[in-house]
Amino acid sequence: MDKPIINSHEITQICLLAGKIILQNGGETYRVEDTMMRIAAAYGIENSHSFVTPTGIIFAIDGSSQMTKLIRISERSTNLLKVSLVNDISRKISSGNLAAGDAHRMLQEVDTHAFIYPAWLKVLAAAIASGCFLIMFQGSWGDFIPVVLIGGFGFAFFVRLHRIVPIKFFAEFITALIIGTLSVFVVHKGLGYDLDKIIIGSVMPLVPGLHITAAVRDLMAGHLVSGLSKGAEAFLTAFAVGAGIAAVLSFY
Repeated sequence: MDKPIINSHEITQICLLAGKIILQNGGETYRVEDTMMRIAAAYGIENSHSFVTPTGIIFAIDGSSQMTKLIRISERSTNLLKVSLVNDISRKISSGNLAAGDAHRMLQEVDTHAFIYPAWLKVLAAAIASGCFLIMFQGSWGDFIPVVLIGGFGFAFFVRLHRIVPIKFFAEFITALIIGTLSVFVVHKGLGYDLDKIIIGSVMPLVPGLHITAAVRDLMAGHLVSGLSKGAEAFLTAFAVGAGIAAVLSFY
């Protein structure tokens, strides 16, 4: 009688760990629930239930009140590599090629490892992306270098400021102020030409594209609470960026 309880407890821990990693690193709510239920079914638990919000996960197994667990999600970021690794582990579990102990160990390794790019590479990617967005929005090549410099500096400033100030929206607002000020300065000095395109290209690394996509996909999947909350988070980010730029333009 003790063996099923031990197995159920281990399976619950595996499901919760997999769901936590996906949710903390930018995965959609429906993906979290689907992954947890598929893992449980692969290990012989056919009747499992999960309720996921952006700030918490509840997982339960029918017929066992001791197997209802709740974990709190206090920090969220974007790391799609971790989401992909958990999906690969989930597929191996579903195909029957991975034991519970090995799966738990692999998930713990994914959870503990950072799997993040160095800060300088992120800044470089943001700078190049800013220039590419400028061209995509039909800006002139004469503004390419200023946008690359402003976009890269703005993203580097945001990364550094967010480490000091944990309030993300405040950091985004201040960064937008800096980007707007630099854009106006470049145009007034004759180093740039189209102010609108320079600002648009420079702030694109701050735009919450992943949050908007995840919110829409959750709403389409029927997860109204998660979809609306993620949409509100994306709206606040967009509002902070827009307010920062608007504050600069109101003085010029």
